Amino acid sequence: MGKGFSFFALISRMKNITRWSLMRNNTRENIQEHSHMVAVVAHALAVIRRDIFGRDADPGLAASIALFHDSSEIFTGDLPTPIKYYDTEIMEAYKKVESVASRKLLTALPSELRPAYKMVLSGDDNEMSALVKAADRITAYMKCIEELKTGNLDFLLAAEQSKEKLSKIGLPEVEYFMEHFMPAFELTLDELDFSFD
Repeated sequence: MGKGFSFFALISRMKNITRWSLMRNNTRENIQEHSHMVAVVAHALAVIRRDIFGRDADPGLAASIALFHDSSEIFTGDLPTPIKYYDTEIMEAYKKVESVASRKLLTALPSELRPAYKMVLSGDDNEMSALVKAADRITAYMKCIEELKTGNLDFLLAAEQSKEKLSKIGLPEVEYFMEHFMPAFELTLDELDFSFD
């Protein structure tokens, strides 16, 4: 195997990076599972932007950026939030580390394929990247709700903080999603409407 062909083998290792490592988890979550859900929500936010609010949006691009948004953590691991956001100096240093890790991932591709992946790895599309960031926060809140439903109070403060951050994003797509889709996450399976009539 020549140089520049290990990208997908590296990406497949996302399943080995555990999220919420400082918290007691009733259901473990890795960054591959998380990235899938972020992609689902980012796609939904872009569709809501386009079809509900009549603004330009590319749901496929939003989903693609989301699928790779935590891929740098293959090299860095998932740094716990209290450390990652402790102060601006640590945040800026971590962003540099993420950038180096993303560039390293690009070199794991043949040069002909790198341009196609550069933008989704860097998240350089500001419009869609903002939706991905919002989707990331929404899925964090979903995780908190799911853990709280099992009686895991370790996620109580995280749920409050996540909801607070979501209320300050100021995107109508997020408000729409939170109002119309989030209440279902509080329900049991039997309460969810999935009848076939």
